[in-house]
Amino acid sequence: MSDTTEQALLARIDADRAEIVQFLQDFLRERTPNPPGDTRGAAAFIRRFLDAHGLPHRVVSPHPEMPNIVGTWEGGLPGRHLVLNGHIDVFPVDPDDPRWIVDPWNGDIRGDKIYGRGACDMKAGTTASIFTYAYLYPLRDRLRGKLTLTCVSDEETFGPWGARYLIENEPEVLGDCVLNGEPSSSFTIRFAEKGNLWLRLQVETTGAHGAYIHATRSASKIAMEIAHRLEAVCDIRTPLPNALAKAVADAHEATDIAMGEGAADTVPRITLNVGQIHSGLKVNMIPGFADMELDFRLPPGTTRETVWQKITDILADYPDARLHEIGHAAPSHCDPNGEMVEILQDTVEALQGHRPVPVVSLGGTDARLWRWRNIPAYVYGPFPHGMGGANEHVDVEEFLHIVRTHILAAYRYLSREA
Repeated sequence: MSDTTEQALLARIDADRAEIVQFLQDFLRERTPNPPGDTRGAAAFIRRFLDAHGLPHRVVSPHPEMPNIVGTWEGGLPGRHLVLNGHIDVFPVDPDDPRWIVDPWNGDIRGDKIYGRGACDMKAGTTASIFTYAYLYPLRDRLRGKLTLTCVSDEETFGPWGARYLIENEPEVLGDCVLNGEPSSSFTIRFAEKGNLWLRLQVETTGAHGAYIHATRSASKIAMEIAHRLEAVCDIRTPLPNALAKAVADAHEATDIAMGEGAADTVPRITLNVGQIHSGLKVNMIPGFADMELDFRLPPGTTRETVWQKITDILADYPDARLHEIGHAAPSHCDPNGEMVEILQDTVEALQGHRPVPVVSLGGTDARLWRWRNIPAYVYGPFPHGMGGANEHVDVEEFLHIVRTHILAAYRYLSREA
């Protein structure tokens, strides 16, 4: 790093290492599972930090239990508007899951890892956003444009009270570019993501005594049969847009490194996950009802309408079944060779000696909301260790690398002339 300001920023991060790590540990101790989605404690925790450092911010809370924190400061020179985005809600935890080696709400450090629900998804990334906002504030007079911090609720359920509400009602958060710290791995930058289609399938029959299989069809068996047949939807093949096809091909190895072997082959395919099944009352009763929730993931170029047509054709054979849409988010992408990609690549290469590769994400993030408005949004965060499962964690050094990268990348973006 030849820039003296960058060197000073890195020195400050090293000096504040214990404080930054402690912040994440304390952040993890604020329980924010969604559902139910109550993030008031975590929002208050973040506000105490911002207040202590004299950082401008306000609360936007369309739902009383799901506050969002928005802060903005202006640079001393004209320029562009960079938005930092992270969420503060996390996946729920099964309290009876014996696989956890620590209390998932304690933020414990074991060896070189910080454990806890939200450690990688995404309180580490949100912490990087918060410290970026704080570290660059004293430099604002010499920076260009504007920096906005958004710490949002209601991301895990794609609900209406978080980033979606802000984008629709608070023009302050739109900006010219978005930097997000969702899990990605230090080797990849997410510039696109698959969409989703969540469905609820309900089957009703008359039900009967378990020995009287001649009296009624089993709602459970019908639901399982439908789920099996719906796998045919995954055989639909829609070519990726040309701009993405090359990026996906070039990122094959990096995608598998970041998201696990086989991830790269999954990117261009529709996938189906049967997330929940509820049916029956007792082992010796033929179920008269079955309730199943389905999660389809749609690659860029695949439309909701294409999938619905195939699903409708299959359901026509099952008069006892009803289907309802729970939610839908279209696939999204921005320029895989955009300016922020270059800045992130240069920054990571200077810090770690390798250049992260732009990839399409399998999972969804709030970054899609900005991309839908033609605002480039990029994700650079930690590996998804244990994301959504037991023993979720982030490596301490990887976490600090994410913090360094976000601070330096934002500084470089706000130092350039538009």
